[in-house]
Amino acid sequence: MTNKLNPRQQAAVEYLGGPLLVLAGAGSGKTRVITHKIAWLIKQCDISARHITAVTFTNKAAREMKSRVGELLGGSEGSGLTVSTFHNLGLNILRREHKHLGYKAGFSIFDQQDSESLLKELLRKDNVDDELLKQAQWAISDWKNNLITPEQASSRAKDALELANAMRYSAYQRNLKAYNAVDSMDLIVEL
Repeated sequence: MTNKLNPRQQAAVEYLGGPLLVLAGAGSGKTRVITHKIAWLIKQCDISARHITAVTFTNKAAREMKSRVGELLGGSEGSGLTVSTFHNLGLNILRREHKHLGYKAGFSIFDQQDSESLLKELLRKDNVDDELLKQAQWAISDWKNNLITPEQASSRAKDALELANAMRYSAYQRNLKAYNAVDSMDLIVEL
């Protein structure tokens, strides 16, 4: 299984002492190490594939990684293995746990255009110009990236503009819930 690995790669595959950071340049075998690690955990450590989740950045990389693990394992040993992007993993968890998060089955995912349209509609009554709309979008995105709730954003506001944007964030999230929808950031934030 591991005849294509150099000694340092082999050591990474067999390491079980906790988190391990593998730093290497493009084409240096990081994916090979990860796929061999998954196969090693299943074959040598008797860990069921359904208890392993690998997360990568693109759907193409996820498909490639899952295929490589399948080649290493053969048969059905890899059945139940999850290899996914961050967003797809979030989506799958939300689909499974939607009730616990206050959503109904079949919730919608708002893309960038849907999110912008909702925010514009919410700001229309305030006669907000395009510049303030962009500032509100940026603030909401920044808060979500930093896992800050609308309530936390309001309590941390340093000036009137931040407070106004925090209130817009709160209204935006309430309206998403009313539409039984999430935006792409929520696929990670809700977890």
